[in-house]
Amino acid sequence: MARRARLSLYGRRSNLRLMTFPDKFLWGVSSCGFQFEMGDSSRTGLDKNTDWYAWVHDVENICKGAVSGDFPEDGPNYWNLYREDHEIASGLGLNSNRIGIEWSRIFPTTTKDVKVDVERADDGRIARVGANVSTMEKLDRLADANATKHYREIVSDLRRKGMKPIVCLNHFTLPLWIHSPVENRKSKTRPRGWYDEETIVEFWKFAAYAAWKLGDLVDSWATLNEPVVVAEGYLFAERGFPPATRDVGAFKKVLCNMVVAHARACDGIKEWDSVRADTDSTSPAEVGLIQNVTPIQPHRSGKDEAASNFANHIHNTSFLNAITDGWLDENLNGVKDEQETKKYLANRVDWIGVNYYSRTVVKSGSTILARLFAGLPYMLRSSKGTAMTANPTASPQIVDPPQTLDGRSTLKAC
Repeated sequence: MARRARLSLYGRRSNLRLMTFPDKFLWGVSSCGFQFEMGDSSRTGLDKNTDWYAWVHDVENICKGAVSGDFPEDGPNYWNLYREDHEIASGLGLNSNRIGIEWSRIFPTTTKDVKVDVERADDGRIARVGANVSTMEKLDRLADANATKHYREIVSDLRRKGMKPIVCLNHFTLPLWIHSPVENRKSKTRPRGWYDEETIVEFWKFAAYAAWKLGDLVDSWATLNEPVVVAEGYLFAERGFPPATRDVGAFKKVLCNMVVAHARACDGIKEWDSVRADTDSTSPAEVGLIQNVTPIQPHRSGKDEAASNFANHIHNTSFLNAITDGWLDENLNGVKDEQETKKYLANRVDWIGVNYYSRTVVKSGSTILARLFAGLPYMLRSSKGTAMTANPTASPQIVDPPQTLDGRSTLKAC
């Protein structure tokens, strides 16, 4: 029987409109490994091996309010309590569950010595990564067998309880051997995460390996969660995402690298997950990503539309354009140049997950400095407050409510 939900339409006639959902509509919940897995008092599920773990524990970040001062080791302990959590979710009538797999748990040490074939397009970007079974076996010897087994148990338990697993491979965190943002303050020789092109290849290894080990249990995969938000950690220092810098050139590079990383991971997952876990799946590997879509509106009618459209392009559509029709806006000017259409990026998504939090209001100003120093039509800045009370700054001014970007609001005094 199709599930039904009642929707009351206030301000109209008092009768209720009946909304009907398809029989196989997925009702579910989602969780992030870093935010949910840790929390047991014995610390058996502790994972210190991520950039975010180092970031939220950094005293300098805590003192200046970049992070909340709350720690993941005091979290809900999903790593050990997943069976109870799944029981509750199943009891609520849910039939799907999106979880994250922590790259740092599967590969706590580097995989850079495992060689793969890398082919480049005419523009120099990575167009293909290839490997064979021998490569997977080498990765298997490097992987933490207990972590891999534990994730199989988690996914298997979801299936036993009647929930379709949706597995996200990267929800913000990176292994420290990939990204060390705290140490990078002192030495730029430390690994720089998505800024380094080699991260694309290493992410492919992780994604392909996960598909090889879990493909018989999983058909629905997400490569990245909110990649643009991650890249904006190089643009909006005040938001607290590592490395919390303001470098337009780095932002462009990271955004492009993450687009290529998604496309190559999509290829790797489809190549190494050849088993259809669910009979109703369209393929053994349905690959998507999660995008934070924010409705962006001009502050002043007739004055701020161009700036608002530019901000919408950067935050909402540029990444999606690249993985659907292949337009990689490398200079982020919003103009589709002929050389920016990349066949090796196009049609690399089966589904898009939409995260929605709030709107953003944009105010424009002078564009001279933005063009001169950043090569952009506008310079993006974030401003706390509301659209009606925020003071004008460089343009366009993105006006939204103040928040801490690690999802918490408690600040500790130093």
